[in-house]
Amino acid sequence: MTDTTQSYTGSVAEARQDNPMWSGRLAFILAASGSAVGLGNIWKFPYITGENGGGAFVMVYLLCIAAIGLPIMIAEVMIGRRGGRSPINSLRMLTQRDGLSSRWTWVGWMGILSSYLILSFYSVIGGWALSYVGKSAGGAFVGADSEAIGGMFGGLLSDPSNLMLWHSVFMALVIMIVARGLKSGMEKAINILMPLLFLLLLVMVGYALATSEFSHGVEFLFSPDFSKLTTEGVLTALGHAFFTLSLGMGVMMAYGSFLPKNVSIVKTAVTVSVVDTVVALLAGLAIFPLVFANGLEPGAGPGLIFQTLPLAFGQMTGGTLFATLFFFLLVVAAVTSAISLLEPVVEWLEEQKGISRLTGTLIGGLTIWALGILTVLSFNDWADVHPLAFIPAFEGKTFFDIFDYLTANILMPLGGLFIALFVGWFMNKQAVENELSLGHPALQSLLMFVLRFITPVLVLVVFLYNLL
Repeated sequence: MTDTTQSYTGSVAEARQDNPMWSGRLAFILAASGSAVGLGNIWKFPYITGENGGGAFVMVYLLCIAAIGLPIMIAEVMIGRRGGRSPINSLRMLTQRDGLSSRWTWVGWMGILSSYLILSFYSVIGGWALSYVGKSAGGAFVGADSEAIGGMFGGLLSDPSNLMLWHSVFMALVIMIVARGLKSGMEKAINILMPLLFLLLLVMVGYALATSEFSHGVEFLFSPDFSKLTTEGVLTALGHAFFTLSLGMGVMMAYGSFLPKNVSIVKTAVTVSVVDTVVALLAGLAIFPLVFANGLEPGAGPGLIFQTLPLAFGQMTGGTLFATLFFFLLVVAAVTSAISLLEPVVEWLEEQKGISRLTGTLIGGLTIWALGILTVLSFNDWADVHPLAFIPAFEGKTFFDIFDYLTANILMPLGGLFIALFVGWFMNKQAVENELSLGHPALQSLLMFVLRFITPVLVLVVFLYNLL
């Protein structure tokens, strides 16, 4: 018993002596927030809020962040710091220490695969945002009607050469940052990009504040009308709360492996969750007043950012400047998430193959870029290609649809479910207690109760709903 206890009281540096660490708690918060704050906050959150009635959806979403997102984030960061390796090897190390089944390492493999697939199509969507920065700066939206705006977006998607160009530029930017390593690459970039993201977002909120419909936007976001909330809306909130924090894809385990021992996992995870939520709400405050001021529909769906908002910008005073700022904001958010998606892949390649970071980044980044070509072609030349049509769940789905479905509906929720079960039921209890260092037995018991019973049930509900 004494030997077991002693084996779990060593610092993470003993597990990872030759690897760098984040410079401190703030660096990790910015990095993890950058991962969480992506297209999901600025592109997806506003339109799903619009589709599901506003305030009531937001309230349910906040509750789901607390019940699903936060506990799983704590669990993932804990595994990463305890193992001090890539997601796969951290789980392998912990299962060997505790005498558990080696099958748990498959959770790490699922996370790596999720990151790999997601970045392959995320890069293409990031390319859309890059393209729209140029369109905005060139005044393409000024005076354009809905047909012209729709034609721009349709023209972008139908041109594989143009999509390939922007996909390549975006991926090259991500590779360049990750290849420079933790301190010189990711941390340095994030220390610049995250404050810039907040500044741009506040500028956009200030611009929305000057419109006549800002109060309408605030009311829409924060005045709950539960008559507008459906069962599907509740489940959408559950799912988005889980996915917005970059959970179930190995990112938080990879980032946690660089976290110093003296940093509180719980306090840091809470801060990241709050930052992520604030950014999503600020995005709503920036977008909905513009939508209402121009008599547009808040429930416009995925086209809200690339079709509805350009129409609004084209009709506003100073619309060219603020459209350019907005899409640059979207690019910044996409890049901070994309570098976190590439990191677990590179970390594993470094450990497993013993290669340099530059080589690992090039191998991982270029193979992901190549896989992204399938997504590029899914919107044009291969739009009618359905490779898994013989499977009912994939009937009518393009390569892009398959990648999206596999990650969002299967790999990520299963990964989150198994992480909650692993920490809640199987991970050495002394190790959990030492890593959390809550100091209050009641808080420790509450967190373990949520991880054992509440979070798995809610994730399972989302998983089965999305699957069926």
